[in-house]
Amino acid sequence: MTSTETAVKAAWKALDEDRDYATRLTQELVRIPSVNPKFVADPEQNRESAVQDVVERELKALDMSINRWDVFENRPNVVGDLEGSEERSLLLCGHIDVVPVGERSAWTVDPFGGEIKDGRLYGRGAVDMKSGVAAAIAAVRAIRRAGVELDGRVSIHSVVDEEAGGFGAMDAVRRGHLAKAAIITEPSWGEIQPCEGGLEWIRVTIAGRQGHSAWRYNEIWPQRDEPARLRPAANAIDIAARFIEALRQFESSRCRMRQHPLLPPGMNTINVGVIRGGAGLGPDGLPLIMTNPAIIPDVVVIDLDYKFLPNQTSKEIRAEFEAFVHHFCQQDLWLQEHPIKVEWELGGLHFPPMDTSPDHPVVQSLFKRRTEAGGKPKIAGFVAVADAAHYAGAGVDAVICGASGDGFHGTDEYVDIASLEETTKTLAATIIDWCGVR
Repeated sequence: MTSTETAVKAAWKALDEDRDYATRLTQELVRIPSVNPKFVADPEQNRESAVQDVVERELKALDMSINRWDVFENRPNVVGDLEGSEERSLLLCGHIDVVPVGERSAWTVDPFGGEIKDGRLYGRGAVDMKSGVAAAIAAVRAIRRAGVELDGRVSIHSVVDEEAGGFGAMDAVRRGHLAKAAIITEPSWGEIQPCEGGLEWIRVTIAGRQGHSAWRYNEIWPQRDEPARLRPAANAIDIAARFIEALRQFESSRCRMRQHPLLPPGMNTINVGVIRGGAGLGPDGLPLIMTNPAIIPDVVVIDLDYKFLPNQTSKEIRAEFEAFVHHFCQQDLWLQEHPIKVEWELGGLHFPPMDTSPDHPVVQSLFKRRTEAGGKPKIAGFVAVADAAHYAGAGVDAVICGASGDGFHGTDEYVDIASLEETTKTLAATIIDWCGVR
């Protein structure tokens, strides 16, 4: 069988003959709780290894060679490969860790029940993104069942820890599990998403000088500067308030000045996520005392979620932000002598930008095949970040394409089954388009 179109028709026929496979597999995966243990430590909920057992079973049934290793203790990645040429190699990636359920009483279904009703499959991880893993496996399974022999190598990456920064995918990349192109099967609601902005987590530490709150007047009200005057304190929280206001103006100006054609204006935001202020700096880099308002605080620690555009580089935005901080400090005598400290890659988190051309053959194939499968796709950017970033950072041409649903990171999460079937057909056809047939 050498005709691409003949191969696609054969793969779609195989899917139609067992159209519930991706749904059944998603249901099985959802019923195994795999909450990321960095959020909730509970052996009954932290069963990523059991999920990967199912994934490995399915990949072995496709005669894929298997690489399985622990990224963290009892938290394995699984990579399956079908041999082929590297020039036309393709990897499909999905993560199997999920966020916590939250308040169970807010759910109207069992979060790990995999209940199906009204064309929806419910449960934590249903759309984010165990259905994406199932769709990738189902697509390769259909190709195998149709007897199609691919020219290029095709790989399936089932990784852990995406919800806490993507350290599973990062480890796969570090170990050399790469390809010429990649499809990340995150939910994309019918869109083909060839780009996403980068993301940095930054810690900003502002130093002040401790003092007794009763002498605050000595700090803020004009005093005669004479030998008997007590040394003024410097309230780090006051400085932080000014800094945050200046940061908001900086954020606004950079959002106005720079945009990307596939992303909504202003997506390159700087979120002030966590603030801690108090007295004394502990060995963990955080204030020691945060319970006594009678102390003028001498330290504030601010953690920022800093997004930037697909067509920017980490080096560029780091230089830009550090220049902003430097100029802010130069406007204050205290900060000139005690400059604000900036720490990058807080918690080891860093997402490179992804900016694959909309004209890339994989992007165009996904668009064409999704249309043929009954969808109405459009090419757009991904406003959040996903594991696609880590492959893109290693030079892989990556794109996001997955199913539709809702409730991700919320309650009553579900995947739309019709969109799952459409996604599986789209993936199968694009694998054939890109990898080619012998």
